[in-house]
Amino acid sequence: MLVRLLYVSRAVDPNCCAAIESILEVSRAHNLQHGITGVLCYGGGTFLQAIEGGRGAVNQLYNHIVVDRRHADVLLLYYEEISERRFGGWTMGQVNLAKVNTSIVLKYSERPEFDPYAVSGQVSLALLEELMATASIIGRA
Repeated sequence: MLVRLLYVSRAVDPNCCAAIESILEVSRAHNLQHGITGVLCYGGGTFLQAIEGGRGAVNQLYNHIVVDRRHADVLLLYYEEISERRFGGWTMGQVNLAKVNTSIVLKYSERPEFDPYAVSGQVSLALLEELMATASIIGRA
């Protein structure tokens, strides 16, 4: 059974470039072995991540993320059983939200800085789908 999980968290280190690289490096190796795909967005010290794969593998990964010391304020935004993947082309794609066109962000947010804590999980997922459609996700694997 495939599932999709979407969560938001805050970076413990406000200058999270090293944490982002570490998360992406570990994620890509781990996810390939466990059939997990997804995308990691970051900006303003906030992570927004979609994870897809088998229910057990996704739940186990999320439980690991919740206790990962690089994250704080981890909040589950959305969880659903799915018939197919939306982010299947990425073992872990990435998006720097600070570099996304402001008009795309304003489509889903009250302000030009996207805050996943202030919107529904469905809105955050819709933004990720738009970023995918506009080729804003990098790191295809």
